[in-house]
Amino acid sequence: MTPPPPADSRAATPDAETEVRLDGPADLVGTLFPLRRGGGDPTLQRPLDGGPWGELWRTQRTPEGPATLRLTVEESTQAASTVRVRAWGPGAAWSAGQAGELLGQGDDWAEFDALLGRLAGEPDDPAGPAASALAAVRRRRRGLRLLRTGIVLESAVAAVLEQKVTGVEARRAWRGLIRQHGEVPPGPAPEGMRVLPDAEGWRSIPDHDWHRAGVGPQRMRTIRRMAAVAPALERTLALGRGGEAVARALCSIPGVGEWTAAEITQRAHGDADAISVGDYHLAHVVCHWFTGERGDDADMLRLMEPFAGHRQRVVRLITASGVAEERRGPKMTIQDHRAH
Repeated sequence: MTPPPPADSRAATPDAETEVRLDGPADLVGTLFPLRRGGGDPTLQRPLDGGPWGELWRTQRTPEGPATLRLTVEESTQAASTVRVRAWGPGAAWSAGQAGELLGQGDDWAEFDALLGRLAGEPDDPAGPAASALAAVRRRRRGLRLLRTGIVLESAVAAVLEQKVTGVEARRAWRGLIRQHGEVPPGPAPEGMRVLPDAEGWRSIPDHDWHRAGVGPQRMRTIRRMAAVAPALERTLALGRGGEAVARALCSIPGVGEWTAAEITQRAHGDADAISVGDYHLAHVVCHWFTGERGDDADMLRLMEPFAGHRQRVVRLITASGVAEERRGPKMTIQDHRAH
């Protein structure tokens, strides 16, 4: 965890400020967890003195420029919660306006809750036991919501960095590239935080810096291609909270496949159904949760069929439950060619 900034800097007057009111409790850390790329992520930090309900600092590259956000849960009960959002920098006003979506305000679980109740109430339905178990997790984690950042390039770069490598390698590349080529954030951000590069910044990173970060030529070229069409990426937000049209637009970029598109739309668009087919671990985790046994993507998709339209909600609840599959067999080897 990053220590909080000095008390005098925390009192700096924000350039924009708002309060986001949510129905039910607030789970700030759980909701924003998909944006966290390891403990040393320079774009998302949790201070030590975040108050009884939590606080997070986030930097982001908005359509209007860089911004620093301080997100503090002021009140959280089973009935309602309030999150105070303070923002600094050229992108402060945009960030304050988007804060509700970032915190999951537009994410409606009513249809999913009804589905769980219906399936759990039908003892002969094979999905009944799973629905009952999911409903129990849902009751414990009612503050968990699906976020929507409204910033596509950020999620696209992060997803490509995670293609076909271990999480350790992807997080190392994310940290290294942003620390070297990112921007010092506006306002009183905790020490060490950075704003990720803009589209031109990603395109201009020299080959040797990608190599030093452990990013091979294929992923480097894919990120450069995405940065070159960044405005088109952002226009996919107008198509809604994910779906086939958004996935098709993203997959039209060479190097972006089904897995990468799902990872993007889960975060940037708030897609409640996107599921990361082709993930190294996900199918095993989901299948183990449902059946106690390992499985592949086909097994995972079959088990998820009764929850169509809400499969990302199911994944988030499973990962939030704290249950993981038993790890067996050899681990993926971390390859480090940076010194070559």
